[in-house]
Amino acid sequence: MCSAQDPAPDAKIIDLLSKKADNGIAHVSLEYFPPRTEQGVKNLHARMERMKTNTTALYTDMTWGAGGSTAELSLDLALHAHRTGHVSNLHLTCTNMEKDGDPVKAVREALQAAYDGGIRNIVALRGDPPEGSDEWTAAEGGFACALDLVRYIRKEFGDSFGISVAGYPEGHPNRISQLTDEEAANMSDSEKGRCCTHDGITYVCKDDDYKKEMDYLKEKVDAGGDFIITQMFFDAEVFKTFVKDCREWGINCPVVPGLMCINAYPGFKKMTKFCKTRVPKDLGEKMDAMKDDPDAVKKFGVTFGSEICRSLLDSGVEILHFYTLNLEKVVYGITDDLGITSGLVEKSDEKDAKDMVAVGSAWARVGDKVKGSAGEGVVKEMRKDGTAVIEVDGKDVEMAKGSYEKVFS
Repeated sequence: MCSAQDPAPDAKIIDLLSKKADNGIAHVSLEYFPPRTEQGVKNLHARMERMKTNTTALYTDMTWGAGGSTAELSLDLALHAHRTGHVSNLHLTCTNMEKDGDPVKAVREALQAAYDGGIRNIVALRGDPPEGSDEWTAAEGGFACALDLVRYIRKEFGDSFGISVAGYPEGHPNRISQLTDEEAANMSDSEKGRCCTHDGITYVCKDDDYKKEMDYLKEKVDAGGDFIITQMFFDAEVFKTFVKDCREWGINCPVVPGLMCINAYPGFKKMTKFCKTRVPKDLGEKMDAMKDDPDAVKKFGVTFGSEICRSLLDSGVEILHFYTLNLEKVVYGITDDLGITSGLVEKSDEKDAKDMVAVGSAWARVGDKVKGSAGEGVVKEMRKDGTAVIEVDGKDVEMAKGSYEKVFS
Protein backbone atom coordinates (compact mmCIF):
# COMPACT_ATOMS: atom_id res chain seq x y z
CA MET A 1 0.00 0.00 0.00
CA CYS A 2 1.30 3.48 -0.86
CA SER A 3 1.77 6.03 1.88
CA ALA A 4 0.55 9.60 1.51
CA GLN A 5 4.02 10.59 0.34
CA ASP A 6 4.49 7.79 -2.17
CA PRO A 7 3.35 8.14 -5.79
CA ALA A 8 0.77 5.70 -7.07
CA PRO A 9 2.07 2.56 -8.78
CA ASP A 10 3.16 3.08 -12.36
CA ALA A 11 0.83 2.46 -15.25
CA LYS A 12 1.74 -0.45 -17.49
CA ILE A 13 3.61 0.70 -20.57
CA ILE A 14 1.57 -1.54 -22.85
CA ASP A 15 -1.49 0.52 -21.90
CA LEU A 16 0.33 3.81 -22.52
CA LEU A 17 1.52 2.74 -25.97
CA SER A 18 -2.04 2.72 -27.29
CA LYS A 19 -2.40 6.46 -26.69
CA LYS A 20 -1.32 9.06 -29.22
CA ALA A 21 1.65 11.26 -28.36
CA ASP A 22 0.75 14.72 -27.06
CA ASN A 23 3.12 16.31 -29.59
CA GLY A 24 1.22 14.69 -32.45
CA ILE A 25 4.41 13.09 -33.81
CA ALA A 26 5.73 10.26 -31.62
CA HIS A 27 6.31 9.14 -28.08
CA VAL A 28 9.86 9.20 -26.77
CA SER A 29 11.31 6.72 -24.26
CA LEU A 30 14.75 6.97 -22.72
CA GLU A 31 17.20 4.34 -21.50
CA TYR A 32 20.00 4.87 -18.97
CA PHE A 33 22.60 2.73 -17.20
CA PRO A 34 24.02 2.91 -13.66
CA PRO A 35 27.15 5.12 -13.56
CA ARG A 36 30.37 3.96 -11.90
CA THR A 37 30.70 6.72 -9.30
CA GLU A 38 28.56 8.29 -6.60
CA GLN A 39 28.92 11.65 -8.31
CA GLY A 40 27.85 10.07 -11.57
CA VAL A 41 24.68 8.79 -9.90
CA LYS A 42 23.88 12.28 -8.58
CA ASN A 43 24.47 13.76 -12.01
CA LEU A 44 22.30 11.10 -13.61
CA HIS A 45 19.44 11.92 -11.24
CA ALA A 46 19.57 15.51 -12.49
CA ARG A 47 19.84 14.52 -16.16
CA MET A 48 16.96 12.05 -15.92
CA GLU A 49 14.76 14.75 -14.43
CA ARG A 50 15.73 17.26 -17.12
CA MET A 51 15.20 14.82 -19.96
CA LYS A 52 11.85 13.58 -18.66
CA THR A 53 10.59 17.17 -18.41
CA ASN A 54 12.07 18.29 -21.72
CA THR A 55 10.94 15.34 -23.83
CA THR A 56 7.83 14.28 -21.86
CA ALA A 57 9.23 10.75 -22.11
CA LEU A 58 6.57 8.06 -22.01
CA TYR A 59 8.76 5.79 -19.89
CA THR A 60 12.31 5.43 -18.58
CA ASP A 61 14.42 2.26 -18.79
CA MET A 62 17.19 1.40 -16.33
CA THR A 63 19.58 -1.35 -17.38
CA TRP A 64 20.72 -4.15 -15.09
CA GLY A 65 24.40 -3.86 -16.02
CA ALA A 66 26.86 -6.17 -17.75
CA GLY A 67 27.00 -9.58 -16.14
CA GLY A 68 24.51 -8.64 -13.43
CA SER A 69 27.04 -6.19 -12.00
CA THR A 70 24.62 -3.48 -10.92
CA ALA A 71 21.64 -5.29 -9.40
CA GLU A 72 21.27 -3.14 -6.28
CA LEU A 73 22.10 0.16 -7.96
CA SER A 74 19.86 -0.58 -10.95
CA LEU A 75 16.93 -1.21 -8.62
CA ASP A 76 17.72 1.93 -6.59
CA LEU A 77 17.82 4.05 -9.74
CA ALA A 78 14.63 2.53 -11.11
CA LEU A 79 12.86 3.19 -7.81
CA HIS A 80 14.23 6.74 -7.79
CA ALA A 81 12.81 7.20 -11.29
CA HIS A 82 9.41 6.01 -10.11
CA ARG A 83 9.44 8.27 -7.06
CA THR A 84 10.28 11.30 -9.21
CA GLY A 85 7.47 10.84 -11.69
CA HIS A 86 8.89 8.56 -14.38
CA VAL A 87 7.13 5.43 -15.55
CA SER A 88 9.97 3.12 -14.63
CA ASN A 89 10.91 0.13 -16.77
CA LEU A 90 13.44 -2.01 -14.90
CA HIS A 91 15.72 -4.38 -16.80
CA LEU A 92 16.13 -7.73 -15.06
CA THR A 93 18.53 -10.46 -16.16
CA CYS A 94 19.31 -14.06 -15.32
CA THR A 95 23.05 -13.38 -14.91
CA ASN A 96 24.74 -13.35 -11.49
CA MET A 97 21.36 -13.69 -9.83
CA GLU A 98 22.02 -15.94 -6.86
CA LYS A 99 21.44 -15.49 -3.14
CA ASP A 100 22.16 -17.93 -0.32
CA GLY A 101 22.94 -20.55 -2.95
CA ASP A 102 19.54 -20.10 -4.59
CA PRO A 103 19.68 -18.71 -8.17
CA VAL A 104 15.94 -17.94 -8.10
CA LYS A 105 15.72 -16.21 -4.73
CA ALA A 106 17.53 -13.07 -5.84
CA VAL A 107 15.22 -12.68 -8.83
CA ARG A 108 12.13 -13.03 -6.68
CA GLU A 109 13.44 -10.53 -4.13
CA ALA A 110 14.27 -8.02 -6.87
CA LEU A 111 10.79 -8.38 -8.36
CA GLN A 112 9.15 -8.05 -4.95
CA ALA A 113 11.19 -4.96 -4.09
CA ALA A 114 10.28 -3.42 -7.46
CA TYR A 115 6.60 -4.20 -6.92
CA ASP A 116 6.58 -2.90 -3.35
CA GLY A 117 8.23 0.29 -4.59
CA GLY A 118 5.54 0.96 -7.19
CA ILE A 119 7.33 -0.32 -10.31
CA ARG A 120 5.00 -2.18 -12.63
CA ASN A 121 7.17 -2.74 -15.72
CA ILE A 122 10.03 -5.19 -16.26
CA VAL A 123 12.31 -5.89 -19.24
CA ALA A 124 13.00 -9.63 -19.06
CA LEU A 125 16.47 -10.48 -20.40
CA ARG A 126 19.00 -13.28 -20.30
CA GLY A 127 21.87 -10.85 -19.75
CA ASP A 128 25.54 -10.70 -20.66
CA PRO A 129 28.26 -13.07 -19.43
CA PRO A 130 29.64 -12.31 -15.94
CA GLU A 131 33.02 -10.71 -15.36
CA GLY A 132 35.97 -12.68 -16.70
CA SER A 133 33.86 -14.79 -19.04
CA ASP A 134 33.10 -14.52 -22.74
CA GLU A 135 30.35 -17.14 -22.61
CA TRP A 136 27.04 -17.13 -20.77
CA THR A 137 26.14 -20.20 -18.70
CA ALA A 138 23.10 -20.75 -16.52
CA ALA A 139 23.53 -21.28 -12.78
CA GLU A 140 22.53 -24.74 -11.62
CA GLY A 141 18.83 -24.67 -10.82
CA GLY A 142 18.50 -21.15 -12.24
CA PHE A 143 17.04 -19.60 -15.34
CA ALA A 144 18.48 -20.72 -18.66
CA CYS A 145 17.09 -17.89 -20.78
CA ALA A 146 14.80 -14.88 -20.92
CA LEU A 147 11.85 -17.17 -21.72
CA ASP A 148 12.31 -18.85 -18.33
CA LEU A 149 12.27 -15.43 -16.68
CA VAL A 150 9.07 -14.36 -18.47
CA ARG A 151 7.36 -17.59 -17.45
CA TYR A 152 8.52 -17.19 -13.86
CA ILE A 153 7.24 -13.62 -13.58
CA ARG A 154 3.84 -14.60 -14.93
CA LYS A 155 3.65 -17.69 -12.70
CA GLU A 156 4.65 -15.93 -9.49
CA PHE A 157 3.26 -12.43 -10.05
CA GLY A 158 0.47 -12.97 -12.56
CA ASP A 159 -0.43 -9.76 -14.36
CA SER A 160 1.11 -7.53 -11.70
CA PHE A 161 3.87 -6.48 -14.10
CA GLY A 162 3.92 -5.39 -17.69
CA ILE A 163 6.73 -7.30 -19.40
CA SER A 164 8.81 -6.27 -22.39
CA VAL A 165 11.24 -8.58 -24.16
CA ALA A 166 14.22 -8.06 -26.46
CA GLY A 167 14.02 -8.48 -30.21
CA TYR A 168 17.01 -8.78 -32.55
CA PRO A 169 16.30 -7.54 -36.08
CA GLU A 170 19.67 -8.84 -37.30
CA GLY A 171 19.63 -11.94 -35.10
CA HIS A 172 21.09 -12.37 -31.62
CA PRO A 173 24.91 -11.95 -31.67
CA ASN A 174 25.23 -15.55 -30.49
CA ARG A 175 23.48 -16.71 -33.66
CA ILE A 176 25.44 -14.50 -36.04
CA SER A 177 28.02 -16.53 -37.95
CA GLN A 178 31.31 -15.60 -39.57
CA LEU A 179 31.13 -16.51 -43.25
CA THR A 180 33.70 -17.90 -45.60
CA ASP A 181 34.23 -16.05 -48.86
CA GLU A 182 32.17 -18.69 -50.64
CA GLU A 183 29.31 -18.43 -48.13
CA ALA A 184 29.35 -14.64 -48.39
CA ALA A 185 29.09 -14.86 -52.17
CA ASN A 186 26.06 -17.15 -51.94
CA MET A 187 23.89 -15.44 -49.34
CA SER A 188 20.14 -15.36 -49.84
CA ASP A 189 18.47 -11.99 -50.43
CA SER A 190 17.20 -11.93 -46.85
CA GLU A 191 20.70 -12.67 -45.52
CA LYS A 192 22.15 -9.88 -47.66
CA GLY A 193 19.65 -7.50 -46.09
CA ARG A 194 20.90 -8.08 -42.53
CA CYS A 195 24.55 -9.08 -42.98
CA CYS A 196 27.44 -6.94 -41.76
CA THR A 197 31.15 -6.60 -42.50
CA HIS A 198 33.77 -5.74 -39.89
CA ASP A 199 37.51 -5.74 -40.55
CA GLY A 200 36.89 -7.32 -43.93
CA ILE A 201 34.95 -10.27 -42.47
CA THR A 202 31.29 -10.87 -43.31
CA TYR A 203 28.86 -11.98 -40.62
CA VAL A 204 25.19 -12.88 -40.78
CA CYS A 205 22.44 -14.66 -38.92
CA LYS A 206 21.78 -17.39 -41.47
CA ASP A 207 18.19 -17.98 -42.56
CA ASP A 208 17.79 -21.19 -40.53
CA ASP A 209 19.10 -19.48 -37.41
CA TYR A 210 16.95 -16.42 -38.03
CA LYS A 211 13.87 -18.66 -38.15
CA LYS A 212 14.89 -20.12 -34.78
CA GLU A 213 15.26 -16.57 -33.44
CA MET A 214 11.76 -15.67 -34.58
CA ASP A 215 10.29 -18.88 -33.16
CA TYR A 216 11.92 -18.10 -29.82
CA LEU A 217 10.69 -14.51 -29.86
CA LYS A 218 7.15 -15.76 -30.42
CA GLU A 219 7.55 -18.06 -27.43
CA LYS A 220 8.56 -15.11 -25.26
CA VAL A 221 5.57 -13.08 -26.37
CA ASP A 222 3.17 -16.00 -26.04
CA ALA A 223 4.51 -16.66 -22.53
CA GLY A 224 3.56 -13.17 -21.41
CA GLY A 225 5.70 -10.55 -23.14
CA ASP A 226 3.56 -7.47 -23.80
CA PHE A 227 5.81 -5.73 -26.29
CA ILE A 228 9.25 -5.90 -27.88
CA ILE A 229 12.16 -3.47 -27.61
CA THR A 230 14.78 -4.09 -30.28
CA GLN A 231 18.53 -4.29 -30.21
CA MET A 232 20.21 -1.25 -31.78
CA PHE A 233 20.32 -1.03 -35.57
CA PHE A 234 21.63 1.52 -38.05
CA ASP A 235 19.67 0.44 -41.11
CA ALA A 236 15.97 1.35 -41.01
CA GLU A 237 15.13 -1.28 -43.61
CA VAL A 238 16.36 -4.01 -41.25
CA PHE A 239 13.84 -2.86 -38.64
CA LYS A 240 11.00 -2.65 -41.15
CA THR A 241 11.72 -6.18 -42.37
CA PHE A 242 11.85 -7.40 -38.78
CA VAL A 243 8.40 -5.95 -38.01
CA LYS A 244 7.01 -7.53 -41.19
CA ASP A 245 8.52 -10.87 -40.16
CA CYS A 246 7.03 -10.55 -36.68
CA ARG A 247 3.57 -10.19 -38.17
CA GLU A 248 4.13 -13.16 -40.46
CA TRP A 249 5.13 -15.20 -37.37
CA GLY A 250 1.91 -14.22 -35.60
CA ILE A 251 3.71 -11.79 -33.27
CA ASN A 252 1.23 -8.93 -33.18
CA CYS A 253 2.36 -6.94 -30.15
CA PRO A 254 4.00 -3.48 -30.46
CA VAL A 255 7.63 -3.47 -31.64
CA VAL A 256 9.60 -0.52 -30.26
CA PRO A 257 12.75 0.46 -32.18
CA GLY A 258 15.88 0.73 -30.03
CA LEU A 259 18.02 3.62 -31.29
CA MET A 260 21.66 3.90 -30.23
CA CYS A 261 22.69 7.55 -30.29
CA ILE A 262 26.01 8.15 -32.04
CA ASN A 263 28.08 10.21 -29.59
CA ALA A 264 31.68 9.19 -30.27
CA TYR A 265 33.65 7.30 -32.91
CA PRO A 266 35.42 4.79 -30.58
CA GLY A 267 32.18 3.77 -28.90
CA PHE A 268 30.38 3.41 -32.22
CA LYS A 269 33.13 1.18 -33.66
CA LYS A 270 33.42 -0.94 -30.55
CA MET A 271 29.69 -1.52 -30.08
CA THR A 272 28.94 -2.28 -33.73
CA LYS A 273 31.81 -4.76 -33.90
CA PHE A 274 30.97 -6.38 -30.55
CA CYS A 275 27.28 -6.79 -31.45
CA LYS A 276 28.04 -7.57 -35.12
CA THR A 277 25.71 -4.75 -36.14
CA ARG A 278 25.02 -3.96 -39.77
CA VAL A 279 26.59 -0.62 -40.69
CA PRO A 280 25.54 0.69 -44.13
CA LYS A 281 28.54 1.47 -46.30
CA ASP A 282 27.91 5.21 -46.49
CA LEU A 283 27.50 5.44 -42.72
CA GLY A 284 30.77 3.58 -42.13
CA GLU A 285 32.62 5.79 -44.59
CA LYS A 286 31.31 9.00 -43.05
CA MET A 287 32.21 7.86 -39.53
CA ASP A 288 35.73 6.90 -40.62
CA ALA A 289 36.20 10.26 -42.34
CA MET A 290 35.46 12.22 -39.15
CA LYS A 291 36.92 9.86 -36.56
CA ASP A 292 39.43 12.46 -35.34
CA ASP A 293 36.83 15.20 -34.93
CA PRO A 294 34.63 14.46 -31.85
CA ASP A 295 32.43 17.53 -32.39
CA ALA A 296 31.77 16.55 -36.00
CA VAL A 297 30.85 13.01 -34.92
CA LYS A 298 28.34 14.30 -32.38
CA LYS A 299 26.85 16.69 -34.93
CA PHE A 300 26.60 13.87 -37.45
CA GLY A 301 24.98 11.71 -34.77
CA VAL A 302 22.11 14.17 -34.77
CA THR A 303 21.86 14.26 -38.57
CA PHE A 304 21.94 10.49 -38.95
CA GLY A 305 19.64 9.91 -35.99
CA SER A 306 17.07 12.29 -37.44
CA GLU A 307 17.22 10.60 -40.84
CA ILE A 308 16.67 7.11 -39.50
CA CYS A 309 13.89 8.30 -37.19
CA ARG A 310 12.08 9.99 -40.07
CA SER A 311 12.24 6.77 -42.05
CA LEU A 312 10.79 4.86 -39.09
CA LEU A 313 8.04 7.42 -38.49
CA ASP A 314 7.11 7.30 -42.18
CA SER A 315 6.69 3.52 -41.83
CA GLY A 316 4.18 3.94 -39.00
CA VAL A 317 6.39 3.84 -35.89
CA GLU A 318 4.77 5.75 -33.01
CA ILE A 319 7.51 5.62 -30.39
CA LEU A 320 11.29 6.16 -30.52
CA HIS A 321 13.33 4.45 -27.80
CA PHE A 322 16.70 6.16 -27.35
CA TYR A 323 19.72 4.45 -25.83
CA THR A 324 20.96 7.74 -24.38
CA LEU A 325 24.38 6.54 -23.14
CA ASN A 326 23.54 8.78 -20.13
CA LEU A 327 23.97 11.86 -22.33
CA GLU A 328 21.48 14.36 -23.71
CA LYS A 329 22.86 16.50 -26.54
CA VAL A 330 22.35 14.07 -29.42
CA VAL A 331 18.91 13.02 -28.15
CA TYR A 332 17.84 16.67 -27.95
CA GLY A 333 19.30 17.38 -31.37
CA ILE A 334 17.25 14.58 -32.88
CA THR A 335 13.98 15.45 -31.12
CA ASP A 336 14.44 19.15 -31.99
CA ASP A 337 15.10 18.26 -35.62
CA LEU A 338 12.00 16.06 -35.76
CA GLY A 339 9.82 18.75 -34.22
CA ILE A 340 9.05 16.67 -31.15
CA THR A 341 10.80 19.32 -29.04
CA SER A 342 12.16 22.79 -29.71
CA GLY A 343 15.31 24.62 -28.61
CA LEU A 344 16.63 21.88 -26.36
CA VAL A 345 19.98 21.20 -27.99
CA GLU A 346 21.20 24.70 -27.04
CA LYS A 347 20.31 23.96 -23.42
CA SER A 348 22.13 20.61 -23.25
CA ASP A 349 24.90 20.30 -20.67
CA GLU A 350 27.43 17.47 -20.93
CA LYS A 351 30.28 18.82 -18.81
CA ASP A 352 29.81 15.74 -16.63
CA ALA A 353 30.27 13.27 -19.53
CA LYS A 354 33.26 11.56 -17.86
CA ASP A 355 31.06 10.67 -14.89
CA MET A 356 28.53 8.98 -17.16
CA VAL A 357 30.47 5.73 -17.63
CA ALA A 358 28.67 2.45 -16.95
CA VAL A 359 29.59 0.24 -14.02
CA GLY A 360 29.78 -2.84 -16.22
CA SER A 361 31.96 -1.08 -18.77
CA ALA A 362 34.79 -1.09 -16.24
CA TRP A 363 35.11 -4.80 -16.94
CA ALA A 364 37.64 -5.51 -19.63
CA ARG A 365 36.86 -7.86 -22.47
CA VAL A 366 38.93 -9.11 -25.38
CA GLY A 367 39.86 -6.17 -27.60
CA ASP A 368 39.59 -3.53 -24.87
CA LYS A 369 42.46 -1.17 -24.12
CA VAL A 370 43.67 -1.36 -20.52
CA LYS A 371 46.56 -0.06 -18.44
CA GLY A 372 48.40 -1.41 -15.42
CA SER A 373 51.82 -1.65 -13.80
CA ALA A 374 53.23 -3.34 -16.92
CA GLY A 375 52.02 -0.57 -19.19
CA GLU A 376 49.14 0.00 -21.58
CA GLY A 377 47.92 -2.52 -24.12
CA VAL A 378 45.05 -4.50 -25.62
CA VAL A 379 43.36 -7.50 -23.98
CA LYS A 380 43.96 -10.72 -25.93
CA GLU A 381 42.43 -13.18 -23.47
CA MET A 382 40.21 -12.99 -20.38
CA ARG A 383 40.33 -15.83 -17.87
CA LYS A 384 37.56 -16.81 -15.50
CA ASP A 385 39.53 -15.63 -12.45
CA GLY A 386 39.75 -12.14 -13.97
CA THR A 387 43.36 -12.44 -15.09
CA ALA A 388 43.91 -10.73 -18.42
CA VAL A 389 46.49 -11.56 -21.06
CA ILE A 390 47.45 -8.17 -22.47
CA GLU A 391 49.64 -7.35 -25.43
CA VAL A 392 52.02 -4.59 -24.31
CA ASP A 393 54.60 -3.35 -26.79
CA GLY A 394 54.32 -6.57 -28.79
CA LYS A 395 54.65 -8.90 -25.77
CA ASP A 396 51.95 -10.87 -23.92
CA VAL A 397 51.74 -9.91 -20.26
CA GLU A 398 49.50 -11.45 -17.60
CA MET A 399 47.82 -8.99 -15.25
CA ALA A 400 45.83 -10.19 -12.25
CA LYS A 401 42.29 -8.98 -11.61
CA GLY A 402 42.39 -5.60 -9.92
CA SER A 403 45.85 -4.73 -11.20
CA TYR A 404 44.64 -3.15 -14.45
CA GLU A 405 41.92 -0.76 -15.46
CA LYS A 406 40.09 -0.11 -18.67
CA VAL A 407 41.12 2.91 -20.74
CA PHE A 408 38.20 4.93 -22.06
CA SER A 409 38.77 6.72 -25.34
